[in-house]
Amino acid sequence: MTTQQLHSQIQAKKSFLCIGLDVDLKKIPKHLLETEDPIFEFNKAIIDATHNLCVSYKPNIAFYEAYGLKGWQSLQKTIQYINQNHPDIFTIADAKRGDIGNTSSMYAKAFFEDLEFDSVTVAPYMGKDSVEPFLAFENKHTIMLALTSNEGAFDFQTQNVEGKELYKVVLETSKKWKNAQNLMYVVGATKAEYFTEIRKIVPDSFLLVPGVGAQGGSLSEVCQYGMNENVGLLINSSRAVIYASSGLDFADKAREEALKLQQEMELILKK
Repeated sequence: MTTQQLHSQIQAKKSFLCIGLDVDLKKIPKHLLETEDPIFEFNKAIIDATHNLCVSYKPNIAFYEAYGLKGWQSLQKTIQYINQNHPDIFTIADAKRGDIGNTSSMYAKAFFEDLEFDSVTVAPYMGKDSVEPFLAFENKHTIMLALTSNEGAFDFQTQNVEGKELYKVVLETSKKWKNAQNLMYVVGATKAEYFTEIRKIVPDSFLLVPGVGAQGGSLSEVCQYGMNENVGLLINSSRAVIYASSGLDFADKAREEALKLQQEMELILKK
């Protein structure tokens, strides 16, 4: 998917919502546990209920790897279902991979060619030769961790390196890499005050923003400081949407929560 196609979808749906498909068998409705593939059945119901309200789905790969081969098969069925039924949806493999050379190439091949995701999240700690193999894929996007929303982010990301915060060094350095136009960045919603500085460095890039909802991030603040003229934001909500109910009405309740976010986004876009 091209960036322009993503822009078009945002305008058509009046939404820049990304829904995280982080499936925990301990949290999904118990009646689904009786099905052959509870994870896929849960995802399918969520997708059917919300696909016209969001522009992206983001399975967190750890929630599938934890269940071994069956979990990986559920992931494969989920991404195939999205691609076949809703090809306009932007898909994100939230894998946070980060290794060098041939290893990165194989990770990229797995997510871009085998599973056919549109994008994958990566960790940049090992530098350009850990990220550039992902960037080599045409019309695929690499979403690099920049400033995350967890408490430990302050251990490294905001530390000064020769008078400049490390996350700024990461952003500035990444712009020099081959095919850097395929980069997007992860910026946590709980760090809303940092968005102004981030936009000075990457004014045109898409930012994937987790932390709205259950983690306490403010959608209005993120948009105030982080939105650019083409929106440039993918706001992720996971638990607040997919676990809105643990009953038979779980999909309907998920739609209600997604609709609240979409309507708030529509009002912001009108301004």
